[in-house]
Amino acid sequence: MGSLPAPPDDTVTTQALRAQDAAHLIHPLHSTQAQQNTRIWVQGQGATLTDSDGTEYIDGLSGLWNVLVGHGRRELADAARDQAATLAYVSGFAGSSNRPAIELAERLATLTYPSINRFFFTSGGGEATDSSVKMSRAYWTLRGRPQKTKVISRIEGYHGATLAAMSATGLSAYWPLFEPRVPGFLHIPSPYPYRYEAPSGISQGIAAANELEQAILREGADTVGMFLAEPVQGAGGVIVPQDAYCRRIRDICDPYEVLLVADEVITGFGRTGTLFALDHWGVEPDIVQFAKAITSGYVPLGGIGINDRIAATLDNDDRVWMHAYTYSAHPVACAVALRNLRIILEEDLPGQCATKGDHLLANLRTALGDHPHVGDIRGKGLMCGVELVADRSTKASFPAADRVGPRLLQETARRGLFSRVKGDIYVLAPAAVITEHQLDRAVEILADSIRTVLP
Repeated sequence: MGSLPAPPDDTVTTQALRAQDAAHLIHPLHSTQAQQNTRIWVQGQGATLTDSDGTEYIDGLSGLWNVLVGHGRRELADAARDQAATLAYVSGFAGSSNRPAIELAERLATLTYPSINRFFFTSGGGEATDSSVKMSRAYWTLRGRPQKTKVISRIEGYHGATLAAMSATGLSAYWPLFEPRVPGFLHIPSPYPYRYEAPSGISQGIAAANELEQAILREGADTVGMFLAEPVQGAGGVIVPQDAYCRRIRDICDPYEVLLVADEVITGFGRTGTLFALDHWGVEPDIVQFAKAITSGYVPLGGIGINDRIAATLDNDDRVWMHAYTYSAHPVACAVALRNLRIILEEDLPGQCATKGDHLLANLRTALGDHPHVGDIRGKGLMCGVELVADRSTKASFPAADRVGPRLLQETARRGLFSRVKGDIYVLAPAAVITEHQLDRAVEILADSIRTVLP
C-alpha cells in the first residue's frame, strides 16, 4: 500500500499546481491547450471567486449556472456536516428510504407544477435526462405502446453528456469523438428569435413550434415518445423563446400523445425570475428535469418529477422500473437541498433574479446597444447573452479562425470577470445574491472588453 497523501500546502505555487493538474486530472471538455494557463480556484464568497494567485473575479456564471445562493453559505456547509454526522449514506433502492429524501420530495411537490408530485433523484442533469428517456419508454411500454421510443429535441439544446443525453443534445461539437450516437434521437430547429426564419404570413414563435408537429408527422406519432426542451436554452447561448412558442408546443404534444419534458436544469429554482420557467407562459410539462440550483452546486444532486398520470401508470403494474443509481436519494445531498430551498424562498431569490436581471439587461443595452458588432442582447431573469456578429445588417457571424469569443473571454478575465462563451456569444448568469455594484462592474468590464477586441 502507498503512503497517505500529504495535507494541502498553501505555499505550493500556481505553476506547480498546474503541473500536478496536467499530470493527473482529466477535465470535463478536456483540452490540453485550454489547461496551459488554467486558473486554480481556492475560495468563493457571494458572487466572487479567488484564484491561487490571490486575484478576485466576479463569477459571471455562478460556477456553471448553479451557485444560485452564492459561494460561502455557512448554512449549507452546516446542513451537509450535520446530516453526514447523523446518516451519511443509505441506499435509496426500493425497500429503503431516508427522511431527507422523503422531505425533499414532499417539498418539491409544493413547489413544482401542480400535476407533478412524484420525484426520482439523480446526481446531476445528465442522469436526469437519461432518467426521463427511460421513464418515457417505460410509460409507453406499460401503456401497451412500446414502439413510442423516439426523442425529439432541438438544435442548440444542451441536455448533458452521458451517451443518451449527448444524443439528445443539439450542439454538434459534443458528437464527433463519440459516434455513433444512440439511435432514435432527432433535432428540430431552435425558436432562436434572432436567427429563426419563419415562412411569410406566420409568426416566428408559431412557425418554430410547428417544426415539432412536422417532425412528429415525418417520424410517425406512434414512434415518438417525448419532446425534450429547455424553456430557455442556456448553453446554446441564452435563447429565450417567443411568448407563443411554449403554449403551441403543449398544444402539439397532447393530440399526438407525446410527453412534454421540460429540462429545467439551468432554469429551475428561480434563475429566470419564477421558480420554474414554464410558469412564465402558463404551461405544465409531463416531466420536469432539475439539478444545479437545487443545491446551488454545494453537493451533486438532480432528478426528475413526473405527473400524476405517469406515476399512476408506474404504480399500477407489477413490472419493476429497472433504473437505478447508487447515489439516488442521497441523504446528505437531500439535506443540503432542503436547506438551500429555504434560502431561495426566504430571500426571494426568484424575485431578486427578476429585478437584477432587468437591471442587467437594461445596462447591457445602454452600454452596448449601438456597438457595430453587437447583434443581439437578450435574457430572461438573471441569465443574459450578448451575441457578436461581423455584420449587424446581415447577422453574419465572424469566421471561427478569428477567435472572437475566446479573445473576449481572455479580455474579461484579465479585467476581473470570469464567465463562458458559446461561439461568439458571451453569457452571464451570476448568483442571485450579486450586488448592483457588481452587476454594473460586470457590464463595464464586458463593454470595455468588447471595444478592445472589436474596436
